[in-house]
Amino acid sequence: MSNNSENTAQSKKAALWQFIKFGLVGVSNTLVNYIVYIIFVALGAHYVVANTLGFIISVLNAYFWGSRFVFKEDKAKEKRVWWKVLLKTYAAYFFGFLLNTVLLWLWITVLNVGQYFGFVGDILNWVTGLFGLQPGVYTPEKLSQIVAPIINIFVTVPINFVINKFWAYRQKKIPEKAKVEEISDDITGRDGLDTDSERS
Repeated sequence: MSNNSENTAQSKKAALWQFIKFGLVGVSNTLVNYIVYIIFVALGAHYVVANTLGFIISVLNAYFWGSRFVFKEDKAKEKRVWWKVLLKTYAAYFFGFLLNTVLLWLWITVLNVGQYFGFVGDILNWVTGLFGLQPGVYTPEKLSQIVAPIINIFVTVPINFVINKFWAYRQKKIPEKAKVEEISDDITGRDGLDTDSERS
C-alpha cells in the first residue's frame, strides 16, 4: 500500500510539474506572438496578417519547447512522427484560439463581466497614480476587455494542456508482439555474430 501511495504522489508531482512547464511555454508563446505582431505592424503589415504570422511562429515555438521540455519522448513507447505532432500542435492551438475568441465574445458582449470588476479600475488608477499619471475612465465595457483575457487563461490553458498531452504528444505503447520480435532479432543477431567469431 505504501509503495502504491508513493507512486501516486510522485505521479501527481510529475503531472503538476509538467503543467507548470506547459504554463511557462505558454508565457513564451504569448511573448513571441506579441513581438512578431508588433514587428510586422511596425513594418506596415495589416494587423490581421501580423496576428496570423504571430500565431504561426508562436506555435512553432510551442512545438519546439513542447517536444523537448514539456512532453519529452518516452523511449519505451512508439517513436513520434515529428510532422504529425507539429500538425496536431497547430490544430490544438487553433482550437484554443477559436475557444478564446468565443469566450471573449461571451464575457464582453453577452455578459459584460466588467460590471462586476469595478475594483479593477480602482487598482489601475492607483497604480498609474504612483507614476504621476492621470487616472483613466474605466467603463464596464472597457473593464470587460481588460478582465476577459485573464478569465480565459483559467479556461483555455487547462484544456490546451489536456489536448496536447493526450492527443498531440501522445505516444502509443509498443505492442508486445513487436517487442518479442525485436528481442528475437537481437538474439538472432548475437547468435550470428557468435557463430562467425567461432568460425574465424
